[in-house]
Amino acid sequence: MEEVEALRRAGAIASQVRGRAVDLVKPGVSLLEICEELERWIGKLGGKPAFPCNIDVDHVAAHYTPSITEGGIIPEDSLVKIDIGVHVDGYIADTAVTVCLNPELEYLVEAAREALEEAIATIRAGVRATEVGAAIEGAMKRLGAKPIRNLTGHKVSRYVLHAGRVIPNVSSLLERHRLEVGEVYAVEPFSVPRDADGVVVDGPPSNIYIYRKKRSVGGLAKRMLKYIQAEYRGLPFASRWVLRIFPGSEGLEAFEELLNAGCLYSYPQLLERSGAPVAQAEHTVIVTREGCEVTTA
Repeated sequence: MEEVEALRRAGAIASQVRGRAVDLVKPGVSLLEICEELERWIGKLGGKPAFPCNIDVDHVAAHYTPSITEGGIIPEDSLVKIDIGVHVDGYIADTAVTVCLNPELEYLVEAAREALEEAIATIRAGVRATEVGAAIEGAMKRLGAKPIRNLTGHKVSRYVLHAGRVIPNVSSLLERHRLEVGEVYAVEPFSVPRDADGVVVDGPPSNIYIYRKKRSVGGLAKRMLKYIQAEYRGLPFASRWVLRIFPGSEGLEAFEELLNAGCLYSYPQLLERSGAPVAQAEHTVIVTREGCEVTTA
């Protein structure tokens, strides 16, 4: 029960921060300011970020956070996705919301939201993952959109954001495993217009990293690697978090040394291949015999 209570606490924090995100997203506001404010809120409420706050605009589907020197702002008429991760003692809640600043794209937000509700209504122990994907795909098509087929929901475990099993956003012959009691999943439909490719491809670096392996490095790089291992415990982190602890050109050089040595993995941004706008909705759930408990409601 301690595990479940920690999951619930993380979910409650994530839900409050998600609500705060909606209020912050306005044209002209700094992307960095939004992310850092939301990350501060996680701490104020008693949690820690499970990954850097993602702020993904228009055709950027996922995996972007500002760098320490980021100067970007929220554009007019944009579709802005805020993806928030919280952990309490390693137990993770992952949730996302889309803020639409262009009324013509509101149907994409509704499609992602409705698809998430359909998925949650379908989830219970014994259901195949592909059945959940079929529910997502069907809901989106009814509302004039379609899902991104190579993005999925994912199983979550303690200090592990992507723990192997996935929940597809389409009906999939590859994902026929049955959901089990007690499993925790982040369910995240991504919607695009019907005429979009509905596929993401790798883009530029995202400013998000994860520890990969220990290598022989010395000096400041060695101390930095030790800090990363102890502080983030295998969870993704932002370069700006580390460079505030190890500031200046020396810190930047040490960070580059870790990258070049293969100690760290750099996530790419995920871009919709045809350049179409993307909306996202996401909740974290605990699978039960009769359904599921939504921790981030």
